[in-house]
This record gives sequence, C-alpha cells and structure tokens, in this order.
Amino acid sequence: MIKMVKPEIFRTDWLLVAMLLTSSVLFSGAQSAPPQSSPKAGKPVPAPVWRGSEANRLSQRAEMYYEGVWGVGELRVKTAESGELIRFDYRVLDPRKAAALNNKKLEPELLDAQAGVKLVVPQLEKVGSLRQSSTPKAGMTYWMAFSNPTRVVKRGHHVDVVIGSFRANNLVVE
Repeated sequence: MIKMVKPEIFRTDWLLVAMLLTSSVLFSGAQSAPPQSSPKAGKPVPAPVWRGSEANRLSQRAEMYYEGVWGVGELRVKTAESGELIRFDYRVLDPRKAAALNNKKLEPELLDAQAGVKLVVPQLEKVGSLRQSSTPKAGMTYWMAFSNPTRVVKRGHHVDVVIGSFRANNLVVE
C-alpha cells in the first residue's frame, strides 16, 4: 500500500531549502568580494611593495656604534647554500679599527639563542677556513661563513656574531 505525503509538508520543506540556498549564496558572495578603494581617493590602493632587507636594518644608534668603535658598517647575516651555511658580511670603514675582525688567531662564533646553538667557521682541508683574514682595506666588504649542517638557524632568527671582543648583537638572518 502506498502512503500519500501531504502536499503542505512537502511545500514547506522545499521552501526552507530554497531560502537556505538563497541566503548562503548571498552571504558567501558578500564575504569574498574584493576590497574596494575609498570613494574619496578615486584611485585603487596599491599593493604593498617588498622592501628586501630594510626591515632587517640595524638602528641608527647601533650603526653609529659599530662604525665608531669597530670601523665597520652594513652588517648582514644571510643563509647560503640552501641553509647549510650562514654568511656574515661587513664593510670596512676604518681598517685600523676593523683589524680585529680579520685576526686569524680569533675564532668567530655565531650564537642563536632561539635555536640554542653556537656555530663556528669550518676549517676545510683543501680550502682552509671559510673566512677572509687579509689586512682590511677601507670600502671593501668582507665575509665569513658559519657551518649550519642541521639547518637549525633559519631566516628570521636573531643571532649574535662574536669575534674576540667584537660582538654584533641581534642581527636578523635574511
């Protein structure tokens, strides 16, 4: 025996389904609409521009300290070789003051408190130490590379570079 469904119930269910679908379409469209520029400006808001390492620059006070006391500027720390090396670069402004950074007898260290590690400059058999240790000249950029085989030091980490009594604090790895 076949049961008959009351038409009023069937119409009510369809009405609820139709209302639900209509409201979901309306509200989902309102949420995903792209932002529009303000009517006062008349021009669309430009997309943010990547500024590279500007965010990683030292404060003006820190730059003055490194220039005045150590004779160096433009300190930068970058990942190299897929993160297995961390490279520290600096420009010599006063060769007499910067001589301590190129001293072969001093062992440079890179300290990362976030990762809890201390990296050193590797000594390779055929190449030697991965750092420049010649007599510094004004205007030249010098570098040294720290071994990071486990890749625990990453971009964005804040590190300290220590070479004898020289200490560059809170450098951001690029």
